[in-house]
Amino acid sequence: MILWLAGILVVLTLGGVAAVAAGFGGQMAPAEDDRRPLNLPAGPIGAADLRDVRLNVAVRGYRMDEVDALIARLADQMEGRPVATSDSDQE
Repeated sequence: MILWLAGILVVLTLGGVAAVAAGFGGQMAPAEDDRRPLNLPAGPIGAADLRDVRLNVAVRGYRMDEVDALIARLADQMEGRPVATSDSDQE
């Protein structure tokens, strides 16, 4: 008796999952865009603009410290400052 009850419960559960997968029960709400804008100027980007930019964080993205170091180095180059390179930058 319990085996029959468990079998019926499994069939009903699988039927419910199939119905939801087929689209019954409504649709999911559209995803909201929660990214903040980069606030870059419409024209040429200057060194100060590059220093102020903050990229959005993603689960699988770039390492923030490496991106910050690259932005700082590019901003220094744009301002004409001498850039000290290390052996790790050459690889």
